[in-house]
Amino acid sequence: MAAKLKKGDKVVVLAGKDKGREGTILSVDPKAGKAVVEGLNMAVRHQRQTQTSQGGRMPKVMPIDLSNLAMVDPKEGGPTRVGFRVEDGKKVRFAKKSGEVIDA
Repeated sequence: MAAKLKKGDKVVVLAGKDKGREGTILSVDPKAGKAVVEGLNMAVRHQRQTQTSQGGRMPKVMPIDLSNLAMVDPKEGGPTRVGFRVEDGKKVRFAKKSGEVIDA
């Protein structure tokens, strides 16, 4: 199945502790159905001190389930679903809310 959300897309979180916040997708794991979004779903991990780096409590970005993310509409802002259609013999993604093509 074609990817509705890809790396670099601007998304909004629909559910969870970061509900309503926006960010950019850094990476997507289609097999697990999760994505890492810049600055969202932060967790604190304890790091042991090494010769090169200081130890302590380090914030780390954790993956979010794709079902809890929605694309930000390029025209109207706010969350929108993503659809596919063929334009000029090429398959493109479009925002269902405004009909705007996402990646031309």
